[in-house]
Amino acid sequence: MGVSLPLLDAKRPADSPKPPWLKVRAPGGPKYIRLKGLMREWNLHSVCEEAHCPNIGECWEDLTATFMILGDVCTRNCGYCAVTHGRPVWEDREEPERVGRAVGELGLEHVVITSVNRDDLADGGAAHFAATTKAIRRQAPGCRVELLIPDFQGSAPALETVIEAGPDVLNHNTETVPRLYKVARHGGRYERTLELFRRARVAAPGLVTKSGIILGLGEERDELLATMADLRAADVKILTLGQYLRPSAQHLPVARFYHPDEFAELAVRGREMGFAHVESGPLVRSSYHAKKQTESAQIGAVARRGAAEGEPSG
Repeated sequence: MGVSLPLLDAKRPADSPKPPWLKVRAPGGPKYIRLKGLMREWNLHSVCEEAHCPNIGECWEDLTATFMILGDVCTRNCGYCAVTHGRPVWEDREEPERVGRAVGELGLEHVVITSVNRDDLADGGAAHFAATTKAIRRQAPGCRVELLIPDFQGSAPALETVIEAGPDVLNHNTETVPRLYKVARHGGRYERTLELFRRARVAAPGLVTKSGIILGLGEERDELLATMADLRAADVKILTLGQYLRPSAQHLPVARFYHPDEFAELAVRGREMGFAHVESGPLVRSSYHAKKQTESAQIGAVARRGAAEGEPSG
């Protein structure tokens, strides 16, 4: 039996002030400044900046960043996203090698590579993801590579290109419940998201898969739990749950703020469903604590295999 979520009906007005648990310290530490300088020097983009991530100060102080390839202009205009929408004209064939060198020079042990949607490209940018993965393997062979990919408009060959490059983690964010896709995810399709994970499981059964949902766009409790169950049925291993924060007055309003206790309860429900790891909290984003998420999922998988075979788990 799952535990109840007694605070889920305690809704706040959409434009009410942020609750205290969403306040973070402004970035500006020495490592943050250094990494920001390196990003400019190498002409690289990060989703940390483009998406106004509240954790940028913490992550960059740890010299951890999510690199955003394929430019900073997205062909889609999702109602929750701060990334610039428009017609991309950017193409940089040398970017994969620069990302690889940057990862090597920073000595990263786990790197996340994501991108804007590039529906203007025949493969949606899949070959660029593959080239970036291979460049990281050459420049930083000990680094774990997590790819946070778009849906490639449902292209099976594009997904195959990415998987064949050999990422350690394949991440694609579901973002919200199916009822809200038309409002929040312009150009996205819920069933396409689930099919991406089903295809990945067939193509690479041992690949760690991951997805994320942002809360506070107007979803109901039963819809949220059903979406989590759908992802688990598609054999997604890692789930992230975080609070939606409105980037500007032009974006969708916050329907409600979830209390930290609710995120804790949802993590319990997710683990009961069988997710190997659930990262759930108001400030959680898809790449937040990505290294720890993957390590936790892998340890959990080993423990479950041992238990199933009657072996000690630790």
